[in-house]
Amino acid sequence: MLENLKNFFPQNLKEMGQKNNNKYRKIIAAATKVFAKNGFYKAKVSEIAKEAGIADGTIYIYFKHKDDILIALFEEKMKEVLDNMKKQISLESDPLKKIERFALLHLKLIEDNKDMAEIIQVELRQSSKFMKDYHNIKFAQYLDLIGDIIQEGKEKCLIRKDIIPGIGKRAFFGALDEMSRFWVLSKRRKYNIETAARQISSYFINGIKR
Repeated sequence: MLENLKNFFPQNLKEMGQKNNNKYRKIIAAATKVFAKNGFYKAKVSEIAKEAGIADGTIYIYFKHKDDILIALFEEKMKEVLDNMKKQISLESDPLKKIERFALLHLKLIEDNKDMAEIIQVELRQSSKFMKDYHNIKFAQYLDLIGDIIQEGKEKCLIRKDIIPGIGKRAFFGALDEMSRFWVLSKRRKYNIETAARQISSYFINGIKR
């Protein structure tokens, strides 16, 4: 598993701490705009370089190819999302309230980060390297947050004993993910993010609570 991750970035750049490098940050920011505007497949490395204000060859110092940029972009955002979600749900003591907060925060990300949302919901899934070869540790940890909330609810006798956290976390995330994708792709919306979050969390809670 760790060996697979090592292959995504050049070893010498890991030793240099490339993620703190200013040019690396520029590439990630530029790629976010270019992928969202042109789509992953149509986007060219030269366009990313132009947006970042660097030479084309500079990108290949940091990344082997376009898929690597996409994966790095995802990892950067997932770390930020994961850290924020942990902080926010820790403010609630009631597991059922944590579920409500999780839903709202997750969907608010779509509203507040439109370029990134389009990349994650649409473009990322078109990368065969991401879908087949990449072991998504951060995403697994994100799902585990939901599983931990369900388990906590069971221990506090708020959630039914027969609920399996491993299934529940995927069911809940699946509903949020589909709503997120709809929000990204739809041009006309009949309701807001808050309403969607409240409805989804309500359906889920009513199905699992004691």
